[in-house]
Amino acid sequence: MGLASASTATTAPEAMQLCIFDLRRGQNEGQELDKILFFYPADLPFSAQFSVIGLSEGLITFTRIFSPEAACEAIEADRHSHVFYEAEPDIWMVMVVEKSMEYEAKWRTDALRRVLKEVHSLFVMFHGSVRAMLDKDPGGVLARSHLYPFVMDYLGAFEKRSPFDECCWDFLVGKKLLMPSFRDSLKDRGTVQMLTVGREAAIEVQSLVRVLEASAGNLPCHSLILFQDLLVSTTLSPDDTVNLFAYAVLRLTPHVLSSGASSWSYLRKGATSNVSSSSILSTSGAVPEQYHGSHNNSSAGDNSSHVIRPLKLDKWSKGKDGFLATDIWGAEPSTGVSATPTVFLHQSEERMYLCAHQHKSLTLIFLIPVSSVLNGEQGLSTVKQQVLENVSLKLLKVEEKLSKGWGGENAYHVSGYRYLLVDGDRNVSRASPPGKVTTLSKESLLALNKLREEVDREKSRAQWDSAGHEKELEVSIRAKNNAWVIARVTRGKELYMVLEKANETLLYASDAVEKFSNRYCSGAFSLN
Repeated sequence: MGLASASTATTAPEAMQLCIFDLRRGQNEGQELDKILFFYPADLPFSAQFSVIGLSEGLITFTRIFSPEAACEAIEADRHSHVFYEAEPDIWMVMVVEKSMEYEAKWRTDALRRVLKEVHSLFVMFHGSVRAMLDKDPGGVLARSHLYPFVMDYLGAFEKRSPFDECCWDFLVGKKLLMPSFRDSLKDRGTVQMLTVGREAAIEVQSLVRVLEASAGNLPCHSLILFQDLLVSTTLSPDDTVNLFAYAVLRLTPHVLSSGASSWSYLRKGATSNVSSSSILSTSGAVPEQYHGSHNNSSAGDNSSHVIRPLKLDKWSKGKDGFLATDIWGAEPSTGVSATPTVFLHQSEERMYLCAHQHKSLTLIFLIPVSSVLNGEQGLSTVKQQVLENVSLKLLKVEEKLSKGWGGENAYHVSGYRYLLVDGDRNVSRASPPGKVTTLSKESLLALNKLREEVDREKSRAQWDSAGHEKELEVSIRAKNNAWVIARVTRGKELYMVLEKANETLLYASDAVEKFSNRYCSGAFSLN
């Protein structure tokens, strides 16, 4: 189907292409290159890149005939899965993954689509929309010079969150991509994981937030508080919370800062001809020459040499005053002091200073509008000092209370259960600890992955067939290894569960789910 040439770049089962292109560009013959904004692997011949993008564009156009209101999400071919995400109007992200011959259902398309959604959301948070960049620089150099290092840093910069994760250490030296697979079926990307706190601790956290807001004076102030890598409090919108939480877990939490070079990523060890992000991006903001093409006369000039790379590894450190600092955003010309990071909020579309302070396991992030701070970095330094003086004692007290109540890595383990609980309305999830999930057999995980794929289809179908009506599902499957794999979806909440040591009967498995629902979910998934 036009992808045979693309597969020559790597014969590994995990072979993958990822592209970003603009349907509004390159409509005339000889201008096809203008359409491509990003392509991985970058060293793939242009003929193969055009083949992938041409096929993707054809599939998008064809499916719109039958479903003009619902964008194409996935196409399953014999050898490949094609995953689509329309990040912005007419700007598409497409992932083409070679199917595994060993497992029937190794990939879950919704999990792959969430990877595309997350990388775009983070890109917009730091750089603004891709369309705005293309409007500013119609030649496309500005957009390409930002997209390429950002996506490559994303693919190669995920920090390892637990020694029990089903990933190797330090994948950055490798060249093979390891994308979310059936082993990640008890995870839900695009959600936040929250810390459960007692009443006294919750009161202290609320008091800390009030003191923080008062310390900012007349300046609008939003905040995000994390303990370890779990969310404690937020005053941001759900979308902004998810984006900032994802970045904090990647780059700002104590675990990340202390791990140093101990990192993991989608770049997996293996011998392929794909180019690794470490070699491609050895120069800051480097973009393959082929992406500039005939656009060197663009008004963007040499923007590529000044690209900010917020996902770059090992660029954050903790100062003596507890504030986290980085030189990623450059330095003030007059003072030489590192510039404070800035982000765009999704809800308000306002650029904000990102200030992060850390005390032991507690990370406090607060955002202040750039337009509200007088005298730039000097004025912001005064605000930060004022905030630190007012919240220091509160930080100590909150960290102490949360530490006393913290149950460790296995705090949310429930004996006999391996589960994933998702609250879609709040973008919150909770799951069995990674170390416990690794005890599940391959057969159980494959069965769960297949079940989640079916639930994804039902949810997508219900979304377009009966808008405004939430889908309710209850599915129980007996896997090949006799484990029970269960899914329940109701009122915006989802529960996925694996019971490997359950009794032979469905009644026993249903009773186990009822007990879990009543004890840990306030009866949300109970049938009575």
